[in-house]
Amino acid sequence: MLHFELVTPERLIRSEDVHMVTVPGSEGDFAVLEGHAPLMSTIRDGDLLVQRTAGGAPEAIAIRGGFAEVNAKGLTVLAEHAS
Repeated sequence: MLHFELVTPERLIRSEDVHMVTVPGSEGDFAVLEGHAPLMSTIRDGDLLVQRTAGGAPEAIAIRGGFAEVNAKGLTVLAEHAS
């Protein structure tokens, strides 16, 4: 499982283990699974798609601005705003 955290300047929105997250990167959408290579990317306004289980329906979370970091601990998305 991939550890996923979504943070805004106001608070921690999500911190959970999920199957996959699709991020609206500034250079295009990218999917992150457990074991993904380290990566940093700015993000554009759009929907994060959080898939909790393999084959499960993704949940969309609208985000605006910020950046995403993938490292050995998982995926952290620091968004200016999330709803």
